[in-house]
Amino acid sequence: MSRRAVRIGNCSGFYGDRIEAAREMVDGGPIDVLCGDYLAELTMLILAKAQAKDPSAGYARTFLTQVEAVLATCLDKGIRIVANAGGLNPAGLAAAIRKVAAELGLDVKVAHVEGDDLRGSLGAITPPVEGKPVSANAYLGGWGIAEALAAGADVVVTGRVTDASLVVGPAAWWHGWGHGDWDALAGAVVAGHVVECGPQATGGNYAFLDEITDRRYPGFPIAEVAADGSSVITKHPGTGGLVSVGTVTAQLLYEIAEPAYLGPDCTTHFDTIRLAPEGEHRVRISGVRGSAPPPTLKVALNDAGGFRNSMTLVLTGLDIEAKAAHAEALLFDVLGGKDRFAEVDVRLLRFDIPDAPSNDRATAHLRITVKDPDPRKVGRAFSGATMELALGGYAGFHTTTPPTAESAYGIYRPATVARSAVQHTVVLPDGERRVIDDPEVGEVPQVPHISAPAAISDGPRVRVPLGAVCGARSGDKGGNANVGLWTRTDAAYAWLRGFVTADKVRELLGREAADLPIDVWPLPNLRALNVVVHGILGAGVASSTRPDPQAKGLGEYLRSRLVEIPEDLLG
Repeated sequence: MSRRAVRIGNCSGFYGDRIEAAREMVDGGPIDVLCGDYLAELTMLILAKAQAKDPSAGYARTFLTQVEAVLATCLDKGIRIVANAGGLNPAGLAAAIRKVAAELGLDVKVAHVEGDDLRGSLGAITPPVEGKPVSANAYLGGWGIAEALAAGADVVVTGRVTDASLVVGPAAWWHGWGHGDWDALAGAVVAGHVVECGPQATGGNYAFLDEITDRRYPGFPIAEVAADGSSVITKHPGTGGLVSVGTVTAQLLYEIAEPAYLGPDCTTHFDTIRLAPEGEHRVRISGVRGSAPPPTLKVALNDAGGFRNSMTLVLTGLDIEAKAAHAEALLFDVLGGKDRFAEVDVRLLRFDIPDAPSNDRATAHLRITVKDPDPRKVGRAFSGATMELALGGYAGFHTTTPPTAESAYGIYRPATVARSAVQHTVVLPDGERRVIDDPEVGEVPQVPHISAPAAISDGPRVRVPLGAVCGARSGDKGGNANVGLWTRTDAAYAWLRGFVTADKVRELLGREAADLPIDVWPLPNLRALNVVVHGILGAGVASSTRPDPQAKGLGEYLRSRLVEIPEDLLG
């Protein structure tokens, strides 16, 4: 007989998220598992820097604050805690949790999952690793978590597992799934992908603001995962925000690539997902199909990239472009030329309008960034030289900040590793170490993407923003940006699928995407398209010089572009 659905509540979408979310989730209503996601590519770099200064560091310290607040309540209610807050030091975090529990007078069983850190075994990584990265982590799956929970752990902390594994592991433990239960596992992956970013599934960062009638800070999401892998996404009663087919669709499209979503436990076919409303603030996910995972695991590498500095000059009123050119020429003449730096990025950001009604609306920014392995070149020598333009530059010169020192930056590189080179290990509360067996693997499916426009029906058109017929959510995956676009009607989707091609995306994004590879993947089951713009973020968020280095606003920019839309799709 199948057990009831397991209720898994999220309390963190990133390192630095709402501290009170753990307490609110535990006190707000019944849950079985409290999970939290704390890791991203950039976070691993941050944790590596902290560990370099203090070998006992390397984990998300804010998680300890949350644990201290809710541990007693979780033990009383039988709520298990699962989080990837261990970062680069899951054993250290497990020890810190035991210390917190002892100070609270609590008896707690803590397990941790390790094996993802490949800094000591770089030879198996493909492509070959040059140099010594500051972090190198394989993305593990949920079976170590499931093993720890089955052994009675109250708290399980991990290093770099996939974000969805924080739901897959508890669901597999709760329902007793096996390694080959591909459809059930894929369903849990989808549920985990929805709740992993916290309130982004409950109205946060949602394109259609008019749909959200409760504008309080959104409640964090809950996934009720059934024995067959289907789930219901919801939130606690009385909390802010919205759970709807739209909010769930938006999060499903966040930071994905092709519809065959590759993971360590299974391949999840996003083109099989079905969504349906099931009462107020409840959305059912069903129909998800899964297949065997690929023979390799994804690896995230972070290298020390060097040092960087930026100064932003404010240009006001008339002759903006001429002033910018004059300032750039003067500055690099003072500095001895652009060739002195490994990399120079100059961007003129235009916010100004003619005959502006206020001073601030008459301004533009000239943002100058320099990078170099030598910190002395890009430190005060650069920012101080910028200030030499204060009395000898263009009319109205001022900057947004005083001169600043250099800062180190990292470079992200994606890679893969053979499963046989990674020892996925769980350390149980009694200290026993168990190696997790690999599942059966399969070939990577090939899914066609949209490369040419489909036929679009004739009829009157009006020039309005693209966002009049679609929502968007965008984000970063290393150096690539993904933009998910979705519509609310079949007719709008039919038009969108015919209109949005790689060439159209290049046209709408303008110069910075003109020469970049772009994929457009159809997801008709969600009335959605997933657009991947390769290389727009350079070597990742830590290195990018874009004003929006994580592409969080890229989707909203696309929605703002004026296009010709059939009149009968509006209103």
